[in-house]
Amino acid sequence: MKPKMNPTHASTATATAFFFLIAVLTLLHHEANAATCHPEEEAGLLGFKSGIKSDPSGMLKNWIAGTDCCKWAGVECHYNSTRVERLYLTGQPDENPKSILSGTISPTLSKLKLLDGLYLIDLQNISGPFPTFVFQLPNIQYIYIENNKLSGRIPENIGTLTRLGALSLAGNRFTGTVPGSIAKLTELTQLKLGNNLLTGTLPKGVGNLVNLTYLGLEGNKFRGTIPDFFSSFTNLRILNLTGNRFSGNIPSSISTLAPKLGYLELGHNSLSGKIPDFLGKFRALDTLDLSWNRFRGTVPGSFRNLTKIFNLNLSNNLLVDPFPEMNVKGIESLDLSNNSFHLGTIPKWVASSPIIFSLKLAGCGINMRLEDFKPSETYFYDFIDLSGNNITGSAIGLVNSTEYLVGFWSAGNKLKFDLGGLRFGQRFKYLDLSRNSVFGKVPDSVVGLQELNLSYNHLCGKLPKNKFPASAFVGNDCLCGAPLQPCK
Repeated sequence: MKPKMNPTHASTATATAFFFLIAVLTLLHHEANAATCHPEEEAGLLGFKSGIKSDPSGMLKNWIAGTDCCKWAGVECHYNSTRVERLYLTGQPDENPKSILSGTISPTLSKLKLLDGLYLIDLQNISGPFPTFVFQLPNIQYIYIENNKLSGRIPENIGTLTRLGALSLAGNRFTGTVPGSIAKLTELTQLKLGNNLLTGTLPKGVGNLVNLTYLGLEGNKFRGTIPDFFSSFTNLRILNLTGNRFSGNIPSSISTLAPKLGYLELGHNSLSGKIPDFLGKFRALDTLDLSWNRFRGTVPGSFRNLTKIFNLNLSNNLLVDPFPEMNVKGIESLDLSNNSFHLGTIPKWVASSPIIFSLKLAGCGINMRLEDFKPSETYFYDFIDLSGNNITGSAIGLVNSTEYLVGFWSAGNKLKFDLGGLRFGQRFKYLDLSRNSVFGKVPDSVVGLQELNLSYNHLCGKLPKNKFPASAFVGNDCLCGAPLQPCK
């Protein structure tokens, strides 16, 4: 017969086994945690955090020593590994204005030896020079440091980063010229240097970057002619050179981009000559911006072939009649303002578009009643600018049929209607009806607008309390009250 165990001894044995198991599990847990972050890489990341002086949204709040750095915000590790592969920190200026970081990029990130991607986007207040520690990262392939405040020059030896597939320094304060060694970055598919303070001419070596799908150099101070090196760019889909000081003609080699190019943006430069006929062959073109240049002559008839174009901006050039009848299936944004066109009426292909949101035809020789413009869809309109034409009638029907309208400009026409009949949606901010024949009282609803010009009409009565200058109301029949003279 087995001897019976004392109940007290049994309880003690069970408790001992239980606590032993807990101790083992706790030890294993600590060892597992210790194994989830490489010590050098943890030190590198915490060094980066120490360089951040302000983090109002708590973006880095879970970057705590001794915890699993693979779970820290913005840190991505290699699959089934404890080694850091990517650092991805991005702000959200529209949704969360506090999602910014102020400080510098610590060189301790050079400890992340397996890092292949550095993404510091929309953090706004990251300052300092180009982070030269990236030259010590043998695996680095993607650098996106966008919309911050980095400054100084792009390093002359940038060409040694031959594994780079993407380089974006857009939206910073870099100065100087683009280094010639950039020609060695032949693996690049994206080169984005837009919205900096870069100067000089474009190095011809950029033509060596034959794998580019995106070339963005907008918003700098580049000068000279646009290099004629595009014939090797067989995969380019986006070309943005807007807002520089380029002069001369559109180079002929751009014609070779026709099969795939979706965005061609050359606005706000000093380009001249005629708009080349070959642009009509760009069947994949979504956006064409040639605005604010010195293009002369007529718009090529070949533009009828641009059936897929959604955004067309030819404004502020020296273009003349006739304007070709387009065969677009639906245009989203059209701006032909301030050329020497005499369109007569708003084109039918514009009125029939089911998706248009921006229509700007200022100074386009339009001579019609506004009620005769009967667009198939007005719901999505954001912006309508018909200033400087010879348009008669009332704006009430058009403006009141839009849900999302932000701005309506129709200065210098012959519109005649009671201002009190206009209804402004919640998004409405800008109204310019100056130099027309609008009558009636100024309604209280204008007070919530951001910009207003009702000068030189036939308005009368006491003004509602408002924040606008006197220039918004001068030249009317009998308006009174601040900011004009007191009512009698």
